[in-house]
Amino acid sequence: MNKVILMGRLTRDPEARYSQSANPIAVTRYGLAVRRQFTREGEPDVDFINIVSFGKAGEFAEKYFRKGQMVAVVGR
Repeated sequence: MNKVILMGRLTRDPEARYSQSANPIAVTRYGLAVRRQFTREGEPDVDFINIVSFGKAGEFAEKYFRKGQMVAVVGR
């Protein structure tokens, strides 16, 4: 299993939607701007990553995360 830990600022407010199943699950999407520690000349110094979180993690993100806020995200 691969694990990634990203820390950066949110590029937009999280947007939650719910699945159309018998037990609806939150599907939340938001963006994260991560600054690179080391860069080469001519390369961008920031990576923009689209994130999708599900269930309780998605509900938490929608409730507490706001654009511009510094957050750390763990995923696979």
